[in-house]
Amino acid sequence: MRWKIPAGALVALAFLIPAAPAVAQAQSPGLNAACQTVERKVYKDIRELVTIDLDTATDPQMRKLVVDLLNVALEEKLPVLPAVLQQRVRGGTPEELRDYLKTLVGQDGHGAPDLQKLWLTDLRITVGQTMTGAGANVKAAAQKALDEEAVEPYLAYLNEGLYAARALDCASQPTTTPSATPSATPSASPSATTTVVPTPASSTTAAGGDGGGLPVTGAETATVVGIGGALLLLGGAVYLIGRRRRARFVA
Repeated sequence: MRWKIPAGALVALAFLIPAAPAVAQAQSPGLNAACQTVERKVYKDIRELVTIDLDTATDPQMRKLVVDLLNVALEEKLPVLPAVLQQRVRGGTPEELRDYLKTLVGQDGHGAPDLQKLWLTDLRITVGQTMTGAGANVKAAAQKALDEEAVEPYLAYLNEGLYAARALDCASQPTTTPSATPSATPSASPSATTTVVPTPASSTTAAGGDGGGLPVTGAETATVVGIGGALLLLGGAVYLIGRRRRARFVA
């Protein structure tokens, strides 16, 4: 009967089975490409995961080895190895998986392990990616590691050399100091002179009131005087007539 590992089961195992122990030495923070302090990304030596003899390993041990390798490859976002591992473990009998793993880790006696070839390619691509938009120190350190074409210098660069070179590049960047002088000084002098024209006072003001009419003059004054004189004469006549009547009554 053929033994198969569905893709969904493989992903589930990646969460259920613990991955390889992390590096015991705590890593100090480093700088990212934007010169901000971040936690360092640690690239593990996957050769340390292969601790079993595949000739005598049980099926659960082989499955755990596959999941551990896949976990590391996914965590480090390696470009080649994850897809290869997922493709090779989707199906096959336990013996077929055992043969593939022996070839993968170099226990088949056929020269350099296939796993290390794929891993070397992944690390080389990752080192090259750090050079994009980087400073002079990072590019020089990355190129030096690429020239050696080996796992050890690649890991040394990704875990240590990259952050040391990036610190030098960030330290050499000029510091921008904001200017306190305003770009334009507003003028306190008015651009045009404004002449204030006084409002003329009214030529006619009503006497004795805040908002009265025009003063009485001319013909209207003569009429008022005439009426007043007539009233005085009429009053005098009435007074004389009254005295005469009183004198006759006494006599």
